[in-house]
Amino acid sequence: MKFKNLEVWQLSYQLSCAIYNQTKDLRDWGYKDQITRSGLSVPSNIAEGIERQTNKEQIQFMYIARGSLAELMTQLMIGRDINYLDPEFVEQQLQQANKISAMLAGLIHKIKNR
Repeated sequence: MKFKNLEVWQLSYQLSCAIYNQTKDLRDWGYKDQITRSGLSVPSNIAEGIERQTNKEQIQFMYIARGSLAELMTQLMIGRDINYLDPEFVEQQLQQANKISAMLAGLIHKIKNR
């Protein structure tokens, strides 16, 4: 399982866990479900993509992961602005998400140039 060695997967895994831990007591099940699902989707798609056979498939899953990351970032900002999530927590996670996004862009570029 080579995906576990990727720093981008490790960081997105940590991000997903942080989202779950931060939202475990939320009573808004719709919001909680949506933000945890988008967070879970990022490392899941990275893992699935890396284990695929072709460059085209791998790239497709990395783009899906980036899309889920953008969705997560939006939900984090909404959670902050409606007072569901601590602003400091959100800022930390947004910084992490920006780093992950840049890493995914680099990985996509690397796969394209193989």
